[in-house]
Amino acid sequence: MAGILFIISAPSGSGKSTLVNEVRKQLTGIDFSVSWTTRPPRGSEQHGREYNFTTREEFETMIAAGEFLEHAEVFGNYYGTARRSLDEARLRGNDLVLDIDVQGGMQVRTSTPEAVSIFVLPPNPKVLRTRLRNRSRAEGHVNEAELYLRLS
Repeated sequence: MAGILFIISAPSGSGKSTLVNEVRKQLTGIDFSVSWTTRPPRGSEQHGREYNFTTREEFETMIAAGEFLEHAEVFGNYYGTARRSLDEARLRGNDLVLDIDVQGGMQVRTSTPEAVSIFVLPPNPKVLRTRLRNRSRAEGHVNEAELYLRLS
């Protein structure tokens, strides 16, 4: 049955993107929703591949127009999933996978209770802390206050 919405959600650094990338390599008939964000690209990220990067003003216009299945402001940046991703997948007869944070996952489950929700946990808090710190180092800075917030 096509048109199933799969929500992969987890705390930042838990491995959800790695899991989704492996699913995308191994299965057909599944579309991946590229989220929208107002944060700047990290490292080698490209518009339309990891995220659709946009301005805060444009994102707020999209919110006002009801274009998001879910959206949230996280650490000063907006993130959201365009409603049209699900519509387009269903038109193609495909399922859709969302790679979203916990807050977004809860919003989608409220509006789309038939969605299949998969929650990913890191192996343990120490591994999560290491992953987040390594990601920050790779980006050229470690913000201990933001790291603490993410871990909380």
